[in-house]
Formats: sequence, structure tokens, C-alpha cells
Amino acid sequence: MTPFLLAVVITTAVSAKVTFTSTWKWMDASTISFAGKRVAALVMSQDDSLRVAGEESLVRELKARGLQGVATYRIAPKEELQSSERAKVWFEKANLEGVVAIRPVSADKRTTYTPGTRVNLYYSTLWGYYGYGWGSVYIPGRTDRETVVVVESTIYSVPRNQLLWAAASETRNPKDLRQFIEELVKESVSELHKQGLARSVAK
Repeated sequence: MTPFLLAVVITTAVSAKVTFTSTWKWMDASTISFAGKRVAALVMSQDDSLRVAGEESLVRELKARGLQGVATYRIAPKEELQSSERAKVWFEKANLEGVVAIRPVSADKRTTYTPGTRVNLYYSTLWGYYGYGWGSVYIPGRTDRETVVVVESTIYSVPRNQLLWAAASETRNPKDLRQFIEELVKESVSELHKQGLARSVAK
């Protein structure tokens, strides 16, 4: 991890099931606002049903905050989206200002878990993270043992190719990963609002 990406570690219950275990914010994030602008909703998963449902949920939450949410699966074919070089072209054609990304990271069978911050050099730029993220996506499976599911949420500026906000979250024994993702989506977009990224800018 580089000094630039040092995270402020916290443990905050954001709902009955979701807990943010670490967060990070770019110091100049307050200079940016996505209000009224096109923002991509991205769920990095090989599970198409989870990806589509998650992105549509993200779009609804973004629109409720005054942003023009666009589901990434509607922007380009999945094969194109899994390559950072090809996806960049589609994102630029779509005139996107930002990206809100959700990525399931792991499902560990254990009774206690303290996740480390998952921000590293790849995360500092949108396209560096994009290629890294699709190269190591988590495919959810079933288990009857206690499982801790870790998911990361990130917000990027497309024109700046800059990470603005990042967080890791966890839940134990989720009965339905899709429902968990939907709850996480609400909290992630709520954070976008809290950080001022959806505020109106005076002309």
C-alpha cells in the first residue's frame, strides 16, 4: 500500500447486516460533484443475475440522489466490459462523469474476521483498478458453515481517472447475496451523498 492510499480504519454498523470495516476518501473529493451528471453503476461479478440486479439497484439509488445513473451492462457487452482498454472506449462514448463500483471480494469460512484494507496501487486510477478488478472477481458459492462475505465499494471520477472514495464492508452468513448487495448499494450511494459528491454546485 502506498502512503497516498492510507485508509482510515473504522468499524461502523450501517444496517442490520452490513458493516463498513474501513473507508478512505481523496482529500480533494469535495471539489467534485456528480449532481445531474451521468454516473455508471458497476457490479464486478461473473454472476450475470447478481450483476444485472445489483446495477439496476445502483441506478435507482443514484437517480434518487439526483444523478443520471446508467447500468454498465447497458453500456457495452460483458466481454468488452472485462477489458479496461476496451471498456474505457465505451465509457468515454457514454459521456460518463463517474463510476460507482461494487465488487464481491471473498467468502471466508470462519467465526471471526478482521479484514485488512484492500486499497493498493491499482486503486489510484479508474482504469488501473478496472483491469485489476475484473481479473480477480469473486464467484459466490454455497456453504452451510459460518461465512463472512467481504465486498468493496469504490467511487471514481472518469475524466480525472481518480479514486474519490473507497470502503470495505462485510456481512456474516448472508441468506441471499443479492439482497446483501442491494443493501450495500443503498449505503454506498448514501455515502456518496454524505461526501458531497451529489451536491448541487452554485453557478
